[in-house]
Amino acid sequence: MLPVVPPFLVGVIAAPLAKRVAKPLVRGVIKTSVGLTLEVKRAVIEAGEEIQGLTALAAAEKMASSARTGGVESAVR
Repeated sequence: MLPVVPPFLVGVIAAPLAKRVAKPLVRGVIKTSVGLTLEVKRAVIEAGEEIQGLTALAAAEKMASSARTGGVESAVR
């Protein structure tokens, strides 16, 4: 017959083991999350800069087109 082990003894034995296993695991998850967050922020900034560049290019082309036609837009598009 198995001896009866009080639940608190299981906790006393399991808690340090769980701490040794869980702490590095949680630390790794947090480091990965922070790294992913920084990469996403960088990608968003780059995309915003690209959109601003395209907007500036389109505006410059529109201004040049407008200057060539004397400021009058053509009726036919």
